Amino acid sequence: MTDTRIHTRFDAGSTAADVLVDVDLTGLRAVVTGASSGLGVETARALTAAGATVTLAVRDTTAGATVAEAIARETGRQPDVRVLDLADRGSVAGFVDGWTEPLHLLVNNAGVVTSGLERTVDGRELQFATNHLGHHALARGLRAALATGAAERDGARVVVLSSTAHMRAGVDFEDLDFTRRDYDPQIAYAQAKTANVLFTVAATRRWADDGIVANAVNPGGIVTGLQRNFSAAQRASLAAAEAAGAFAYKSVEQGAATTMVAAVAPEFAHTGGHYLDDGNEAYTVPDTATLVEHPHGVKAWALDPEAAERLWAVSDELTAAS
Repeated sequence: MTDTRIHTRFDAGSTAADVLVDVDLTGLRAVVTGASSGLGVETARALTAAGATVTLAVRDTTAGATVAEAIARETGRQPDVRVLDLADRGSVAGFVDGWTEPLHLLVNNAGVVTSGLERTVDGRELQFATNHLGHHALARGLRAALATGAAERDGARVVVLSSTAHMRAGVDFEDLDFTRRDYDPQIAYAQAKTANVLFTVAATRRWADDGIVANAVNPGGIVTGLQRNFSAAQRASLAAAEAAGAFAYKSVEQGAATTMVAAVAPEFAHTGGHYLDDGNEAYTVPDTATLVEHPHGVKAWALDPEAAERLWAVSDELTAAS
């Protein structure tokens, strides 16, 4: 059978700097969420070093300012810092309302992991609300800016960070917020990571005529602040998955490489709704497949166009202004 997946010259060992060799991003305006730590910092640093004008969208603007100053010392160019709390609908709306510039690249990088059930002030399960709903509302709100940016540069891109965790669970449309089923933080995180991929499927279909494409990426196993709230059970599960060969740890620089591929590689300039792994489009596996058997695959439930459209409609309803 012919392999129709999109391939690039990059792999698991590539770094963000490798992807950006000889790439000039002067004139490109980018927003990176969660850019005060981990992968977000490296993503913002690499984009700035390549010439992009970058905005760090962060909950903690003090931490964001520290990162921006460090990037400026290294690159000679200082990113902008703006407040954004993805779990707060008012904060997302405020960020959108304050954005007046064309936008060429939106990197939905921020994420949260909880060890137990936590809810937003609206009663939403926190991982789904932050990792998916907040980003959905942000991207929807910035669509006009992205469309303007697309007209300037022959296309705009949205990059959404997902994870191999999506292999654990699809989206439970009957109980998104765990009001009826027992709470499992790993299943909740998996649901959010599947939702991240489904967003790119629907966004690309809806926005392609505007010149906007969206792709999801798996950065790989990276040690970041995301793990700081892990319970003992979550840490044990992660260790077991590593021992079974489900993933191997990467550096932060390597982890940001696939984000850069989705953000700048010509292979993904005009095509979206894909899940990238190690710099290339992943192969699709059945919903019954296991992560250990297919550590570089993407489950069919994450690419299902009907589920993507259903999720979009639900997300619109849940993020609408009250």
